[in-house]
Formats: sequence, C-alpha cells, structure tokens
Amino acid sequence: MNTRGRAARSVGPPDGLAPLQAPPLPAHDPADPVENAVIRGLSRSWPRRAAVKKKEPDLDELFDPDRDDYPESLMPFRTHPRYDALDEERRARLRAWAWIAYNKSVVDIEQYVVNPGFGVITSDVFGLGPGDTTTIGVMQAMVDEQYHTLMHQNANALTRRRRGWSLPDAVLPHGRTVRAHDAAVAAAADPRAAALVRFAYATVAETSISAYLGLLTGDERLQPVNRSTVAVHRRDELCHGSLAGELLTMVFDSLGAAERDRLLDLLAVGVDEFTASDLETWTAIVRHEAVPGGDGMMRDVAEFAANAPVVQDCSAIGRLGASLGVGADLGGRLTADRTAGSGPGA
Repeated sequence: MNTRGRAARSVGPPDGLAPLQAPPLPAHDPADPVENAVIRGLSRSWPRRAAVKKKEPDLDELFDPDRDDYPESLMPFRTHPRYDALDEERRARLRAWAWIAYNKSVVDIEQYVVNPGFGVITSDVFGLGPGDTTTIGVMQAMVDEQYHTLMHQNANALTRRRRGWSLPDAVLPHGRTVRAHDAAVAAAADPRAAALVRFAYATVAETSISAYLGLLTGDERLQPVNRSTVAVHRRDELCHGSLAGELLTMVFDSLGAAERDRLLDLLAVGVDEFTASDLETWTAIVRHEAVPGGDGMMRDVAEFAANAPVVQDCSAIGRLGASLGVGADLGGRLTADRTAGSGPGA
C-alpha cells in the first residue's frame, strides 16, 4: 500500500495478530495551514506535529467572506445581460451555488462512477486474475475516494455555515457524467457489457479529473479553503491516473476485437460527457434562485456552452490510447479531439 507520505494510525491487534493500520489520509503540505485545516476536517484525531507551537486555525477561521466561492469565468451566463443586471448579493449566491454544485459533481463522480468502476477490477469481472499488488492498489484508491468525498462535503458544509445560506443538495440533479454513466449501464445488454461501461467511465474520470480540479487551483481571488480542498484532492488523483492507465492496459489486452471496439466507443463518449458543461444543473440553480428571465438566459447560453467545454484537456486518455496503439482511432471517435491537451476553459 502506497501511503505517499501520509500518517497512519495503529489499531490494537486482535488475538496476537499484527497491528492493523487505519487508512492513510491524503498527502498534503504540512507547512500550509489551509491544507492542514482541510486534512483535520477528515479526522478530528489527526495528530498535531510536534514542531507546531501555536494553535492551528480550523476551516471556519480560514474562511474569508470577501473572497469568491467560485470563478465567475467558469459560469456559462457570465456575460449575459440578465446576469449583469443582478445585484451583488444575488450574484454571490449564484457563485456559492456553483461551488456547491462543483463539489457535489465531484462527490457523485467518486461515489457513482469511480468506485463502481474500481469494483469491476476487485470483483474480477473480466477474469484478469489480478494479484495482491493490483488488488490492494485499487482498494487503496477506493479508500482515497471516500476521503475525497468527505473533503468536498466538509467544504460545502463550511460554505453553507459561513454564508448563512441553505443551498440544499436536493435542488441539484446528479452531474452530467453520472447521468450519462447510469443511462449507459441501464442500456447494457448484459452484466459484462455493464461492467465495461463502468470501467470505461471510471477510467475517463480518474485520468481526467485532475484537469477538472485544476480549474480552481490557480485563482487567488477564491476562498483559500476552496483552493486547498481541490489542490489536496488533485495530488491524489495524479497518482490514481497512473493506476487507471495500468488497469486500462490490463483490461484492453484481455478483450477480443469486438469488446475492444466497444471500449474505445465508451471511452470517447465518456470524454465528451465529462468535459461538457452541465446545463441541467445550471438550470436547476437558476430556477431555484428565481433569476428574472432565467429560463430565457439559459436558452441563450445553450449553444455557447455546447461549443465551450468546461474541461478541454483529456490528454491523459490520448496518451493511453497511443500507448495501446489506438490513439488515432480513439481521437477520431470524439466529438472534438481533446486528447491532445490544451488549457482548461469555461
């Protein structure tokens, strides 16, 4: 198990067996007080470093009410006259909603796409016979995803608490990637075909989510807790991407020609869904907030959003396809080729 510099907590051994180790927490910068606060939110028993002489701030103390919760540059209606006409409090609420929806999207992907896709490997649906190293590596990644989920839930709870706005998750649908994944699983002809869907979508998510998280890491105008939450998560995902690549090679090599072709189709559809703007979620937010002319605004931005993907860089999938000798084939199946890599856009 690769702990990547994390601290592990011993659990008393039963019946003289070797001590068990609690799952390690995500890697973080011990010199960064905001990242430390994010990590402490995962475990109230997180041990304090001996060198720390002063009281460490918690998440609430680090919240800056004057910072934005989400980059306005990523909102599809940011230049629309209806949005421009709103007062600052209503715009601030929409930015807070965007952050809540962003975190919920991450949580949904981890819970309903990534871990079920990893489960395809641990249950050995494809008959790969993975060894202990592979199985433990996948299970460690699944544990990591639970920590990531908790980090993003903590971030949403902080935003609601400090802003004093309810911003309930129940307003929001599952994210676009999860909706497409679930529809494809439901349409699968048999359990093995469904497993191939789960694996393909999980592979796209694990190799591309670092680009999605990277959208929020570099904007100094954002809440420091928000930036640190995605930065800590992103470090883990950069490691998971290599694991997902190894698993893709294992599965691809085991498949026959027809299933290889189907897997490439699924990877391409997964990239298209993962990178696209989620107008259904934005519409739910705008309607809940009763933005004047909101439905018309969303209709106006629909065409723009369809041609301006949120995540433009899925180059990791392109590199994996090239390593398998199918890079051009995979790129040709995409609605727009984002496997070559480019900067993230709105």
